[in-house]
Amino acid sequence: MRMSWKLVTGSLAMWCCLDVSAGAVKKKDKGLPDEEEITRNAVLWREPGDIRSRNLYFGPGGEVHQPHGPFTYLKEDLDGSNPKFSVRDRDGIRWKVKLGAEAGPETAATRLVWAAGYFANEDYFLPTLRVEGMPAHLKRKHADRFIEPDGSMRKVRLKREPQDEKKVGSWSWRSDPFSGAREWNGLRVMMALINNWDLKDENNGIFEDKPEGGPDQRIYMVSDLGASFGTAWLDRTPVKSKGNLYWYSRTKFITNARANSVDFEDPRRPAFVVLVNPHEFFSRMRLRWIGHNVPRSDVEWIAGWLASLSDSQIRDAFRAAGYSPEDVAGFSRVVESRIAELKRL
Repeated sequence: MRMSWKLVTGSLAMWCCLDVSAGAVKKKDKGLPDEEEITRNAVLWREPGDIRSRNLYFGPGGEVHQPHGPFTYLKEDLDGSNPKFSVRDRDGIRWKVKLGAEAGPETAATRLVWAAGYFANEDYFLPTLRVEGMPAHLKRKHADRFIEPDGSMRKVRLKREPQDEKKVGSWSWRSDPFSGAREWNGLRVMMALINNWDLKDENNGIFEDKPEGGPDQRIYMVSDLGASFGTAWLDRTPVKSKGNLYWYSRTKFITNARANSVDFEDPRRPAFVVLVNPHEFFSRMRLRWIGHNVPRSDVEWIAGWLASLSDSQIRDAFRAAGYSPEDVAGFSRVVESRIAELKRL
């Protein structure tokens, strides 16, 4: 469908009339403690120490937390846009299985984000998976195309769901306890580095952590990183915008470097074809500020940590995500060139 420029111009004019005040605050999730307690116990980043010692092939969960089959079907998860369901492995551990275009990029993204000191899910990629007790059909549209009649499937991501992990809410980029902090700005840079354009607030999770011998903490993380390593914008299909080396390598990274601040391409406005859904288009237009006006000193801070990553570590992140040797080399080159670009600022 070809969209006229008259329609596009009119729609953009309507956007200009919308309230996009930076002070817009999302209502607090039910069940969260008062604001003072959230701020006092909130954690966004932990110093990674010797980054070169981090194993990016196994990621946050390490080798010890790898999933072990056989797997048994538990229930379908209808949240989000990708087919997902829960399984239990032979050790009694629950896992969230994600199918489709996000399985590979999300696995690689969690490892790079974690390497820089941010919290990430314990994700593992499996080239093949067979689940016992799979229903004949899942409710999610198009889910069945990923599943063979015998319950087997290819290229899946498994996210560990520990029994003691409790999600207590979500956080907003505009109104969280870290706004303006060095670590918060570093996270904005990380999202641009991996081209994660899907920065909706509902993709940010707050998790309750009760460390042994220490006070309770509330861990803040970007809990959905699947829309990474493709374009820096929402397109009509996930083919270009998720795990696409061609588009990732051809997307600009830094768009403007001033004396005191830096602008990044990600997240960029959606493709104009998304205007067929005005709510989707304009809600994502509101996210563009996340990649703009990042203090230069904070960009240099996170660049210092990233510069410690070795070539082999970066390659391991993509090997763990099931990419071919050619794609592993290609994605790694782009990440390394972007880190070098940050260091040249």
